Amino acid sequence: MIVLKFGGTSVQDAEHMNRVIEITRKQIDRTPLLISSAMSKITDSLVEITRISEKGSKDDCFAVLDEIIRRHEDTAKAFLSGDNLTEALDSLNLYFDEMRAFVTGLIMLRECSLRSQDTLLSYGELLSTTLLYYRCKEQGIDSQLLDSRDLVVTDETFTSAVPFTDITYKNIKSKVKPRTGAITIGQGFIARTKNGAVSTLGRGGSDYSATLFGAALKAEEVQIWTDVDGIMSSDPRIVDNARTIDKISYNEAAELAYFGAKVVHPSTIQPAVELGIPVLVKNTMNPEGNFTAIIGESEKQGLRAIAGKKNITLLNVSSSRMLNAYGFLNRIFSIFDKYRTPVDLIATSEVSVSMTIDDSASIKEIIKDLDEIGTSNYEPDMAIICLVGQDFWKDPSLISRVFKALIDVPVRMISLGSSDINLSLVVPQKLLHNSIQKLHNEFF
Repeated sequence: MIVLKFGGTSVQDAEHMNRVIEITRKQIDRTPLLISSAMSKITDSLVEITRISEKGSKDDCFAVLDEIIRRHEDTAKAFLSGDNLTEALDSLNLYFDEMRAFVTGLIMLRECSLRSQDTLLSYGELLSTTLLYYRCKEQGIDSQLLDSRDLVVTDETFTSAVPFTDITYKNIKSKVKPRTGAITIGQGFIARTKNGAVSTLGRGGSDYSATLFGAALKAEEVQIWTDVDGIMSSDPRIVDNARTIDKISYNEAAELAYFGAKVVHPSTIQPAVELGIPVLVKNTMNPEGNFTAIIGESEKQGLRAIAGKKNITLLNVSSSRMLNAYGFLNRIFSIFDKYRTPVDLIATSEVSVSMTIDDSASIKEIIKDLDEIGTSNYEPDMAIICLVGQDFWKDPSLISRVFKALIDVPVRMISLGSSDINLSLVVPQKLLHNSIQKLHNEFF
């Protein structure tokens, strides 16, 4: 069997949903499980409702909610008829009534916890998959609709919950029975905690769900359908000659995802890695076009892609007390641990340490604590350029070519990752796009 995951732009309206079903139907002999996100922009609208509700603005909240309802009703009426339309609208209306009651409660309380936000956000995928299910029925396709909240079990880190894979796998194996010649439909990023509260895996989490289902059911492959032709050598919005990478390793894809490539969610990789399940990244708008296969090990050496990550802060700490002293780095990182701030890159010398972070919410407190260790400063508005490829650093000309391409760019930090697949540079954010284009021209 196979798993096909479709993002929000792939199911944004009736026309796109028809395309999704056709892509899946063509592979119906492979026992497909279709995992869908909410319709494009619906999650954003639901988040907007949570923000407005805290102000107690009933009219504004229901204006947004009414537009969500209208979009789903219009989609149903666009491609359903007769009993299928009636049944679909009845199913949708049950969710709409629940949403109205829930939003009314939020407005009265003028409060929306992360737990409450997850409950509201879960409706986006429940609505989209209901439409897909009834469209399959309309077309005479044997289908079944799952509720992923009864399958995926997570901790209570609401809005970015972490699944308990052992329980989740057990649920999926026992309750999900895909049939050859039928389409099984489920939601992407929604789940429940052990106590039964609705949770979500966060933005992009539907990719993760897809590979959780794939791993539990021992799928032959997982297909991630998006709006671009696979993983590109760089962001095509920045680089005019970016091209599709035909094959890339799990580790390379994970590095790219973390450092700015948005096609694949970083957590998507892990469940597939463990079982060696290939992940294909394909374009819903161009099903027969180029695509990327994410595989276990890279089949060739060399630079594969260049990614960029904005809104980086560079921190520098220097102190003569570092010289031949143990425990110094531990003191530094205990500060970041105290403020729950992850460090991206690090470079050290005998008497100084440079680090980058992408969460600067506690920067003033961090600097204050670092000043007790040594002399510190920070530089905001920086960016990371990440060059990724298997053993590409073994090319002795690599570094000289990088700095030749960036001869006019003030590189503030350079880090060659211990994974041997990542060379990262820190540059001023305003020069990021131009720098990536120069590097792409040099290497591709």
